[in-house]
Amino acid sequence: MTIRTVLAAAVGLAFVSGVAAQQPAPPPPQQPDFSKAEVKVTDLGNKTFMLEGVGGNITVAAGDDAVIMIDAQFAPMHDKIKAAVDAATRLPIRYVVNTHFHGDHTGGNAGFANDGAVVTAQANVGKRLSEGTTNGLSGAKTPPVTGAGLPSNTYTDELTLKIAGRTAELKHVANAHTDGDTYVYWTEANVLSTGDTFSTGRYPNIDFANGGNIKGMIEACDRFLKVVNDQTRIVPGHGFLAAKADLVSYRAMLVDARDRMAKLIADGKSEADAIAAKPFADYDKKFGATDQASQNFVRVVYHSLKP
Repeated sequence: MTIRTVLAAAVGLAFVSGVAAQQPAPPPPQQPDFSKAEVKVTDLGNKTFMLEGVGGNITVAAGDDAVIMIDAQFAPMHDKIKAAVDAATRLPIRYVVNTHFHGDHTGGNAGFANDGAVVTAQANVGKRLSEGTTNGLSGAKTPPVTGAGLPSNTYTDELTLKIAGRTAELKHVANAHTDGDTYVYWTEANVLSTGDTFSTGRYPNIDFANGGNIKGMIEACDRFLKVVNDQTRIVPGHGFLAAKADLVSYRAMLVDARDRMAKLIADGKSEADAIAAKPFADYDKKFGATDQASQNFVRVVYHSLKP
């Protein structure tokens, strides 16, 4: 999987349907300079850490003799991530869990698998990676992944991973960010790892072309709110370390976005009409949205409610 196709899939440019193709395509995203990238490590207590680099946030949970790591960012980040985990824990990575199939979370799979880690994911992640995918907004195609880049250990609804002194309960929420989302609540550390079903400081991407739906995003938040409390640290798919109040605010935005868009669709509005209406303008500043990011969020909500 190339960095170019991964970034195209993550950002989205212009949807290739009759109506959306009328939207002008923005310039292509600038490729990150991995040589200058750094990995920030935040100690969450109880031998649990949040790693921020280039791509999705990572959770590292150390046991007595090994580590379970949630997500793997891009392939060029492998050495820096591995060094950060070693510095924090001095232990090898036994499992790498993919929260979904996007390349900014799975690009490092092969590198860590070659190190001896067992790459684990919900079954639809393996399917999407092995078959290749198409971005619903841009039409950009991400080619199939083969070999060690694919998860070798998959599950359907729930799976328990165990290492000495540590357990991870993997749970699937259907049709949220994608059709293969996994989240983990670390009971002993009171830490929740959400993947891209929850992000902070930015609008979420709802990958409607690959099983995502705003209704599932709201359902994911409802599940999270049943396990977190005011002391829980939440590692989002992207953005800053969050608390329960951030999750509550995020869910409220999603519900509001769903209801506003549902009304526009009921009134017979097209995608172009919805973009022109700017139905989420009051949220743009809070979520740090550029004009393109704002339009993209309108479009993914529209398409997740009106296929």
